[in-house]
Amino acid sequence: MKGNKEGKKEARKKNRKGETDEREVKFRFYAPDAQEVYLAGDFNGWHPQELLMKKSKDGTWEAKVKLPPGKHEYKLLVDRRWVHDVPTAELVANPFGTQNCVIWVSNGQ
Repeated sequence: MKGNKEGKKEARKKNRKGETDEREVKFRFYAPDAQEVYLAGDFNGWHPQELLMKKSKDGTWEAKVKLPPGKHEYKLLVDRRWVHDVPTAELVANPFGTQNCVIWVSNGQ
């Protein structure tokens, strides 16, 4: 696991132009009846109440996060309950017997 964290640090290094390789990623989740939706993942230390998503008028919750290229695992905390069935998300088993969602960020090349 240590190697994975080191790889993500490497991806955050600046390129020749002095810019990071991070890309803005938009997370969306439709839950019109939810009172609050948080996004937690390997990119924020899995802190469940650090990144509150914003609710649009149509009931879709959104958050924008800058991520380095590569694989990132995440989950949604909806009204204090972890959601394991995010439509269209790639899923991977986690050590707790449930699943995490996966998002792949390209390097833009």
